[in-house]
Amino acid sequence: MEEDLFESIPDSILLLILNKIGDVKSLGRCSIVSSRFHSLIPLVQNVVVRVDCVISDDDDDDTSHPSSSSHKFPNPFSNIMRFLFSGFLKPLQASFSLLLGNNNNIINKRINNTNDDDHGQGQGHGGQSGVTHHSPTQVLKNFNEITYLRIELPTAELTTDDGVLLKWRAQFGSTLDYCVILGASSVLRNINNRCCVVANNDDDDGSIPESFYTNGGLKLRVVWTISSLIAASARHYLLQPIIADHKTLDNLVLTDADGQGVLCMNRDQLEELRVKPLLSSSASKRTLVPALNMRLWYAPTLELPGGIVLKGATLVAIRPSEQSSTRKEAPSDGSWVSNAFEEPYGTAAKMLVKRRTYCLEMNSF
Repeated sequence: MEEDLFESIPDSILLLILNKIGDVKSLGRCSIVSSRFHSLIPLVQNVVVRVDCVISDDDDDDTSHPSSSSHKFPNPFSNIMRFLFSGFLKPLQASFSLLLGNNNNIINKRINNTNDDDHGQGQGHGGQSGVTHHSPTQVLKNFNEITYLRIELPTAELTTDDGVLLKWRAQFGSTLDYCVILGASSVLRNINNRCCVVANNDDDDGSIPESFYTNGGLKLRVVWTISSLIAASARHYLLQPIIADHKTLDNLVLTDADGQGVLCMNRDQLEELRVKPLLSSSASKRTLVPALNMRLWYAPTLELPGGIVLKGATLVAIRPSEQSSTRKEAPSDGSWVSNAFEEPYGTAAKMLVKRRTYCLEMNSF
């Protein structure tokens, strides 16, 4: 009888391989290969959950339409204002939600992971063709040693017009630590592919032009800022059950397939949330955004490596007005702003912070 060489591989080596896989669906399939794999999967430390679909609490039938998972705010400003002041949101019935708009209504969505081979037990939600939908909390409940967790939503929460750039990155403990937002009214390709410079203009002294205030530019940046903060605080609020269930977590990232927003929490921030109750907004199921100090930088035209040109480039750096005595201060060199984004947008942030700074304040909401 031939010796099974695979069985001679130590568990520690197999766990290294499984940690390189990461993807929760692939791990779920591995768990049914053998009893040995089944016993090792709960010990995997690096896990990636890619959420497949969005199911509406209002009308499950509507979500069967191919476009149902891509409904977003057609009019961001009016919908954000309605979101802030109307308090019209149904209670959440699962672990995650996307705040998506359709026909000028704000609809609470339940995000579920669609694959009945996923690792994890618990009653899922029935769907089309008998497919079972599991929330990320259900999918993760049989993993006992997670230290790094990355969750990817199927789409970003916020709609932008074609060609518009909007990216944000936020860090939270029990409340917001900081948020950095990068936006541009349009992104173009420079056919000359010139190197990275700010377009020379004798009248450009780093100041915001008067037209910025009169042509709707400022209003649009306010919408971007409020929308990004709402998206970040909603994501943070809905991570609570996962953070409570997995005490071994050292690093958590919640992003989206569009690459619009990234929420990060490190070990200290995760522990802070476990021991210090968060304050929730009375308007919806999200973390209360504290009073904020903001710094804004603007450039009418910004040329980046690779021939990318940003028109109306805007960078906003946001910190709570009052810092907790137990919270670590952000680096004084401003690296939390300039290093918030991957290239080429990291270069854009570095260029913008060299321009004139405008300070703003925002009340808690």
